[in-house]
Amino acid sequence: MVAPLVLTVLVGVTIRAILFRSSLAEFISERVEVVSPLNSWKRVVEGMALLDLGVSPYSGDVFHETPLIIYLFHFLVDYVEIVYMITDALTAVALYLAVQEYNKTMFKKQKLLLELNKYSKDGLDLMRVPTEMYYVPLKVAVFYMLNPYTVLSCVAKSTCAINNTVIALFILSTVKGSRLLSAVFLALATYQSLYPLTLFSPALLYFLQREFIPVKMKGSDFWLYSCQFFSMYMGSLCVLICHSFFLLNSWDFIHSIYGFIISVPDLTPNIGLFWYFFAEMFEHFSLFFVCVFQINVFFYIIPLTIKLKDHPMFLLFMQLAIISIFKSYPTVGDVALYMSLLPMWSHLSRFLRNVFIVSCVLIVCTLLFPVLWHLWIYAGSANSNFYYAITLSFNIGQILLVSDYFYAFLRREYHLHHGLYLTKKDGTEASLILK
Repeated sequence: MVAPLVLTVLVGVTIRAILFRSSLAEFISERVEVVSPLNSWKRVVEGMALLDLGVSPYSGDVFHETPLIIYLFHFLVDYVEIVYMITDALTAVALYLAVQEYNKTMFKKQKLLLELNKYSKDGLDLMRVPTEMYYVPLKVAVFYMLNPYTVLSCVAKSTCAINNTVIALFILSTVKGSRLLSAVFLALATYQSLYPLTLFSPALLYFLQREFIPVKMKGSDFWLYSCQFFSMYMGSLCVLICHSFFLLNSWDFIHSIYGFIISVPDLTPNIGLFWYFFAEMFEHFSLFFVCVFQINVFFYIIPLTIKLKDHPMFLLFMQLAIISIFKSYPTVGDVALYMSLLPMWSHLSRFLRNVFIVSCVLIVCTLLFPVLWHLWIYAGSANSNFYYAITLSFNIGQILLVSDYFYAFLRREYHLHHGLYLTKKDGTEASLILK
């Protein structure tokens, strides 16, 4: 399996290198679907120019990346294309290793539940077998490395690619059972874009199950273990923030980064739900609706954690999708990360209902983004309503995709425990309704 992975990485890097040297690179770097005010390379260059002049990069309203990012590229600016190609390759390899390790853990858990007679005999056909899961890690790497969304983000030099690498390393550290590395990478992801703090819950659940199953866990053990992991996470985050302060000798970056993400002052069009809504809204309503919009990312983790407490990896996948849909400044790079994990759930295909339709919707919307942008901005034959309409369609497609996988996952779990063929009391066939 090493040879196909190396080939995938080489092909992906070659495609990126060709596009970096093509005339399309400049066009891609200006696409609002690919870059946002948070991760645009042009804004990073502006921040570095201000830093060279001895001016704080956060003194204006242009630069909103973290101090570590600007200092990283300050030293590697001559090799920026190589850095981005390496980060994408590193992400693909990390996801490959993470899925490979997760499959091993999943098979052990499945064998244990089977020995404990937790599964119905009628539902054994739904169990995963090693042969059908053998190529799943490679498919995940291919889905990330050769995904057009990922390629576009890399060529545009969007710092979203770096955030994806950090999250991929966080996932790998989690499934490998390294609490310290998991906490450090989660802190790095939170430090860069805030929203990954919601991934704390699935990581903690994964560690708890790995540590205490099949041993019965005591209440004191739960709180001690949780507090230890939380302390590692918060300690790492505090170190990063304090280090940023010592680099700049100022706290201005906190408001410029996290205040910018939360308050959404820049209404540059993107593939998200915020920009058009707040551009049309009366100013005195904006605070209320900012809170309403932002709470989506953080609120759904509560019911999902309760429902998926026994399945932390699927919970992590769901939360990554929710972040990419409801964050204030999303790009296609965010979408690419959770979509690359779809092969992990290929065993749910039997219960998926709308994959073909949703796939068509997402592809058509992706193709129409530049068309409607041109009609609005350049041709003048359309307006912002047209572009926002395709944005809504794209996000509805994502929501339907995630909902379909959630439904399929719950239905498969129900059939595993209660049997594939359900009957009523009178012996007739029953239908399953999930509410």
